[in-house]
Amino acid sequence: MRSFSFLRLWIGSTASGLATWALSFVLGLAVLEGTLSAVDLGLALAARTVGFLLAVSVGGVLADRSGRRNVVLYASLAGGIGISIITVGVAFASTYALLAVSLGAMIAGVGQGACRPAYQALVPLIVSIENLQSANAAMSVSVRVTNLVGPAAATALALMAGLSVALCAILALWMISAIVPSWPNENSRQSSKAVSGLSLATFFSDLAEGVDEARRHPWFLAGLGALTAVIAAGYSVTGVLVPIISRDLYGGAILLTGSATGYTLGALFGAIIVSRWRPTNAGWWALGGLGLYCLVPLSLLIQAHVAVPILAFVLAGLGIELFNVPWFTATQREIAPDKLARVSSLDFLLSYGLAPAGLALIAPAANVFGYNAVLAISGAICLLAPLAACVVPSCRTLRT
Repeated sequence: MRSFSFLRLWIGSTASGLATWALSFVLGLAVLEGTLSAVDLGLALAARTVGFLLAVSVGGVLADRSGRRNVVLYASLAGGIGISIITVGVAFASTYALLAVSLGAMIAGVGQGACRPAYQALVPLIVSIENLQSANAAMSVSVRVTNLVGPAAATALALMAGLSVALCAILALWMISAIVPSWPNENSRQSSKAVSGLSLATFFSDLAEGVDEARRHPWFLAGLGALTAVIAAGYSVTGVLVPIISRDLYGGAILLTGSATGYTLGALFGAIIVSRWRPTNAGWWALGGLGLYCLVPLSLLIQAHVAVPILAFVLAGLGIELFNVPWFTATQREIAPDKLARVSSLDFLLSYGLAPAGLALIAPAANVFGYNAVLAISGAICLLAPLAACVVPSCRTLRT
């Protein structure tokens, strides 16, 4: 954080994260005010997810092709344009409000999706290799603080000043993301590959190069498979079943609020720990941390005192950062620099792209097989997937 260039990058990344998290809550308040219906909200959030998934791979290709900082600039401007369209749709509610909000949410999702791999690939251009892990820990701290502050700040601002003011604040965050990060010296190959030379054929060719680069690193494929399984199974339980269990078993929102807070605080503590800790077998420790998420569905299965699942969420949050920070550091260190953004985009596309499928399947599966069976299977997946990845030899050190 003493590096001014990295501090600027950190501020920009934090601003984009705040804008991302705040939007869902502001749109939720629009439902409470009657500006949008619950169906409208669902369609808008779905449109944002579609925009994210469409843009994440395109953003990776463009970042490697024309420069990561350029992509951060234009993706952030796209996020701001999307928020502006939503603001108009909310302020002038009419028969076209849903269309405006959905279109704006999709464009904002495009900005979010394109930003992720570009920010990830900018870190090694600004930070020396020996400081990568500390830098990634600082970026993770940013994410966790954003998780705590973003929703509360957006909700408070919307309640005090109105939805339009809150949306304008989100727009300002996207402008910070566009302007504040420093412009590193990117290599000549990136600078020379102009966007004007990108066609559908060259896009898929560039994307295939990223896939080939990922396949050169067995630890990356194994770790990504484990992460995808944990997100699709474990995160789906968190998103779908925890609110139901909190209501039916604990008689209110105590588990719902406690789990979210506990997970974020655990992750914040984990990021602080791993900023300095350099274990010998970093990959095994990272995958072990990822496997701690199995405690979440298993703690819900035993139906113990509410403190037990909340503690499980704290440990799961700590474990996810024991995985995330070494994982991002290894990716930045091992992947070819001119393909880093594309490989990072594959990471985000697979790990988060399959999450909606898990969310869609958990509730029907619980209705057919029962909550206990779904929780047990989810816990087994979260435990066995990281263990299976440990079998790959290069996963021990996250080095090719």
